[in-house]
Amino acid sequence: MFIRKTQLKDLPLIEGVYARAREFMKLSGNPGQWGDKYPQREKLLHDIELGQAYICFEDDDILAVFTFCPGPDATYVRIEGGSWLNDKPYHVIHRLASSGLRRGAGAFCIDWCFRQSDNIRIDTHADNKPMLNLIAKKGFVYCGIIHTDDGTPRKAFQKDIEEQ
Repeated sequence: MFIRKTQLKDLPLIEGVYARAREFMKLSGNPGQWGDKYPQREKLLHDIELGQAYICFEDDDILAVFTFCPGPDATYVRIEGGSWLNDKPYHVIHRLASSGLRRGAGAFCIDWCFRQSDNIRIDTHADNKPMLNLIAKKGFVYCGIIHTDDGTPRKAFQKDIEEQ
């Protein structure tokens, strides 16, 4: 598996990965996190323009997609029911989705992110059991609840390799 920045020509393929992920979420008891349209094309284009959108691929297959960006993240300023592990500079993983073609692609993406940054934050919906399991498997620590741009709550996690 390999990771590279997403290019504009990849847009139809990554939209397909996100469509498949939305269906998977619905079938696994998490219909509310991304609904029927998230992430919208405009958000994906913005991520690509900023150079923060990535794909995990092998041969001609896209295995996973995600956004990896430096903090601070506006939705992480306020956290309820806990606190972040530290206030050091961090990166954020957003919108991680698997195409379902290869097991372990999400874990591969997270491992790649830790080769770029020692301190990472991530969040997910309370009903997203597969992502919660992956986050736990990768050693993230639960820190509290944050709210997304639309005000919905998400479980928030952080892992700092230097503090382990």
